[in-house]
Amino acid sequence: MTVLPDARLSPRFAGIPTFCRYPRIEDVKGTGGGGGGVDWAIYGVPFDGGTTYRPGARFGPRAIRIESQYVKRYSIEQDVDVCETLSIADAGDAPVAPYDCAKNAKLQTAFAAGLGTKKTKLMAIGGDHTIAYGNLRATWERRGKPKGGLPLVHFDSHLDTVDAVWGEKWGHASVFRRAIEDGLVNPKKMISVGVKGPLNSKDDLAYARRKGVRVLTYSDLAAGADAELEAFVEERGKEPTYISFDIDCVDPAYAPGTGTPSVGGLTSSEALSLLRMLRGLTIAGADIVEVLPDRDIGGITALLAGHVMFEILALDAAARQV
Repeated sequence: MTVLPDARLSPRFAGIPTFCRYPRIEDVKGTGGGGGGVDWAIYGVPFDGGTTYRPGARFGPRAIRIESQYVKRYSIEQDVDVCETLSIADAGDAPVAPYDCAKNAKLQTAFAAGLGTKKTKLMAIGGDHTIAYGNLRATWERRGKPKGGLPLVHFDSHLDTVDAVWGEKWGHASVFRRAIEDGLVNPKKMISVGVKGPLNSKDDLAYARRKGVRVLTYSDLAAGADAELEAFVEERGKEPTYISFDIDCVDPAYAPGTGTPSVGGLTSSEALSLLRMLRGLTIAGADIVEVLPDRDIGGITALLAGHVMFEILALDAAARQV
């Protein structure tokens, strides 16, 4: 259970902003300040050293904390009160190495590994997409280092399986290639949702296809292929599966605050509907990335990210009530 301030008594615009007004991990009773009894530890990773276009996602966690003050606790669609079912805490921000992607991943992994217990699930809020690697590694280790890697649902306009950009193998365009190479992700149990072009080259698709990654482009979804996402959920059964959500899978008309905008994408409503289709999935951990406040308008991208966070938590809460 999560104790929240009563919004009818304590206004949402008052107090220290935490993710969705969840308590700070050090304030959760019975945890000794370490989050021992917490179901979900949500933490920020203010890092954007792996960006290939517009920087600024380092300010994403701060913006999402502020905008998520208006995220509420009961899900109509899942018929679940997230705070009654789950103990959730804001675990602060991971330390970062602003000039070094590989070092940053190690710092983040070490920080995440110290949050809660092995049963505590980890949600990383970025930051650019490189921060998915550190949270994936910490989650994979927490899950007993499953051979072959974790299954993954990946929402994105881009595949993020490029080998290198400007001679650098660590960056937000390469995160899942590195994760697959290091055995953190099982590509045959990975689905990338919302991918759209144009691409630099047809070869950008080659690695993912060769490794067996399923790719659902936006055009596929528009043609009714979302049933393939439902089939993926059925296949996974109770197998713990990671969710990575890049906000740029949403059309910049709805989510302008991102560093690599790609037009012709999902609406906010479509993105949330696709997330809700994951009901029944056993969630291992998650990340939400690439919110760039400087390009945002009225905080709508950061607010959407806060609701994506809530939808993932609602999926887990609903699964625990079955």
